[in-house]
Amino acid sequence: MTLSRPARKSVRVGFALPVFALIFCLFLAAPLPGQETGRPLIKAHLELGYLGVLSHRVQFGKDGTYFSYVRSGGQDTLFAVSRMSLDLRLSQRNTLVFLFQPLELETKAPLAEPLRVDGLDFPAGTPMRFVYKFPFYRVSYLHDFSKNPSTELALGFSLQIRNATIEFESLDGSLFRSNRNIGPVPILKVRWRHDYASGWWLGAEADGFYAPISYINGSENEVIGAILDASLRAGVLLKGGAEAFLNVRYLGGGAVGTDKTPEWPSTDGYVRNWLHFLTVTAGLSLALF
Repeated sequence: MTLSRPARKSVRVGFALPVFALIFCLFLAAPLPGQETGRPLIKAHLELGYLGVLSHRVQFGKDGTYFSYVRSGGQDTLFAVSRMSLDLRLSQRNTLVFLFQPLELETKAPLAEPLRVDGLDFPAGTPMRFVYKFPFYRVSYLHDFSKNPSTELALGFSLQIRNATIEFESLDGSLFRSNRNIGPVPILKVRWRHDYASGWWLGAEADGFYAPISYINGSENEVIGAILDASLRAGVLLKGGAEAFLNVRYLGGGAVGTDKTPEWPSTDGYVRNWLHFLTVTAGLSLALF
């Protein structure tokens, strides 16, 4: 069955100027030697930069195509990316972290080979529009086990809400498939940071899990899921309590399995979706209280 709908216009925001401005602040702003390492009550973080797709493949239906977005779907370029988070310090050693990660990759490309998605065939040569939206919201709890006031070594857990929309559409609107999914994802979390007397600091962070999803949410769906959000960063303290930093992040994961109660247009409930992204961002942190 085919579906049609009016074409939609997308609005893209340029990130180049803010990114270069943050990089300029990071390398040219003077560190503040001897500044206290006391942590503020509320701290906001903003990252802007670019995302590169290392590998990204999806399949809908056991007879569907295991489709490579990099080879055939136009994801062989860089994409603008942003990330926003807020640290709320509950006590000297306990912190809540609230995160919003927008993530939307929209590309257009002609099909070099036939594509089958949930029982619908897209012929070779069809001009296509591909949409992969996977923004997520995450709340984390961390407990700092370090006794050194200049070092944070925190362990905890996160709860992430995924909000996925994956679409395949011919540019004339005559062929269309959409897969949407919302659900909770429990994750383990670790964070490390060390502040130097010079005003510079280094940090690392990782959120991840690998598990049968049925054991987590109590469903009968035979699905294996995984996620790893890991980063390394270096930063500098600025005047007024602000910080600038550069961050390199790996974002990967996915799922494979069969939903025993699939919704239309899924033919058999089978899904395979694995991605490996790399982001390079510049960031700014502000102590609010």
